[in-house]
Amino acid sequence: MANELLFFRIKTIIKTGKEFFMNIDLLNVIYTRRSIRKFTGERVKEDDLEAILRAGMSAPSAVNVQPWAFVVVTGRGLLDELCGALPYAKMLDKAGAAIIVCGVPDKDDTYAKDYWIMDCSLASGNILLAAHALGYGAVWTAAYVDQERVRSVRRILSIPENIIPLNVIPIGIPADRDVKPVDKFRRENIHWEKW
Repeated sequence: MANELLFFRIKTIIKTGKEFFMNIDLLNVIYTRRSIRKFTGERVKEDDLEAILRAGMSAPSAVNVQPWAFVVVTGRGLLDELCGALPYAKMLDKAGAAIIVCGVPDKDDTYAKDYWIMDCSLASGNILLAAHALGYGAVWTAAYVDQERVRSVRRILSIPENIIPLNVIPIGIPADRDVKPVDKFRRENIHWEKW
């Protein structure tokens, strides 16, 4: 049974003017997600972007403070401007959309300032998985901790100084549908009971 995969079926209800159900093989989505850096240039459906954002906001956060905010970019002009300003986000030139995950460290007086990076990272992971589950490709491109990139994203998107853009996630239809998943499981990285 060690080699058998236990697959969990989840039922997600997404309300976007109408209700529909998606049955997702969760472990398969996790195991087959890849960073996609080449897109066709087709737009991402607004309903799908909302579903992806809903997944991001479903992430756990310290004491449920949820110190995050999201900027969704679908306009070609802004995508191109971000592409020109961010050295590791050149794939934005053909992305159909981008989600910028931002931290709000002053959301409360105790937890947000210490845990916003972890909380926003969990939200980002959910965004990447949801994009893949819906048939899109996506990739995390870092803004934070590089202050020049943070300034560029803030300037282009009019993000206030007290909000920190953690990353820019380009999303789109993968240009290559035959990208194979990589098995990243490494037994040598596991320690049972003690190191």
